[in-house]
Amino acid sequence: MAFNPGLNPGDVIDNSQLADIFKCAPQGGMRRAHKTGTLVIVSDHTRAIYEDRWIEDVLHYTGMGQVGDQSINSSQNKTLNESSSNGVEVYLFEVFKKKEYTFMGQVELAGEPYQEDQTDKNNDMRKVWVFPLKLVSDKRVILSAETIKVKQEKKRKEAENLDDETLLKRARQSKKGTGTRTVSTTTYERNVYVSELAKRRANGICQLCEEAAPFIDKKGRPYLETHHIIWLSKGGEDTIENTAALCPNCHRKMHSLNLEEDVEKLIRESKCEN
Repeated sequence: MAFNPGLNPGDVIDNSQLADIFKCAPQGGMRRAHKTGTLVIVSDHTRAIYEDRWIEDVLHYTGMGQVGDQSINSSQNKTLNESSSNGVEVYLFEVFKKKEYTFMGQVELAGEPYQEDQTDKNNDMRKVWVFPLKLVSDKRVILSAETIKVKQEKKRKEAENLDDETLLKRARQSKKGTGTRTVSTTTYERNVYVSELAKRRANGICQLCEEAAPFIDKKGRPYLETHHIIWLSKGGEDTIENTAALCPNCHRKMHSLNLEEDVEKLIRESKCEN
């Protein structure tokens, strides 16, 4: 008999309620509960270790293990990998604000798990397992645009405080598929590490007009804006190679005119730096 948690997608509960409902441990991103025959997975966007991301209707969820290469046959990675046949029901929660767990619904594997490079909690590169997951129900949680904005702003501030070596590692692990979430309109979840690296590489000089940034921000940094050379809405990638740092005037020019000669110049600049 299927387990019924008595929750609707979008319900927000605290950690103690989650543990009580599912009879699972009160900690961890993957929580096996033998009493209820479930596996609770938590995608916590307030933590910096993992790079979970939605691409259309599939969540690419990073497996268990904070240091070193992950094993698909260890602990709950094995449980999730075998969830199509082991009878364990998998339920997803997302955390956008500390101590608040948003119930997204029951999920299942949407494809074969795969490996990719990510940094661990010591900022060392390692191999992780990523599990593509999709919601079982057609009912989707429509997030407020403000929720995504707050999440991105927190990540942006975190990126600003990274040293150059760590920032480069995080930016290099950026994936070609841009994260998307459904809010009142579709919004792109841009990689903050790629954005921050683009601005640092420019060293205060607009890469289009080649003039110095128009002003210094409150933190004493030259103010430039990150631009995707090939727009995300036109299939451009959220990667180091497809970004440039522009002054506000040139950024507006690109989004208004997007002249071919300007695009070609930015592409050349990007190739030179990479």
